Amino acid sequence: MFPYNSRSVGTAFRRACRTLRIDDLYFHELRYEGTSRLFEAGFSIEQVALVTGHRDWRMLRRYTHLRPEGLHAIARKAA
Repeated sequence: MFPYNSRSVGTAFRRACRTLRIDDLYFHELRYEGTSRLFEAGFSIEQVALVTGHRDWRMLRRYTHLRPEGLHAIARKAA
């Protein structure tokens, strides 16, 4: 979706974590967070899979960690 060099993104992320003295955050964890927030924003499985590049729901589900308050917000929007 975004043109980038994965090595330069990873290097910039590690440098930022060092600068901010964040010892326990890994770049891959952002994928979990982003996937969950897309679902909470109301995107469908197919739409999220397009963004994340997952081809099957079982793998996509591993990256999904929804917060209850996010689900309540979706329910309020639908009502």
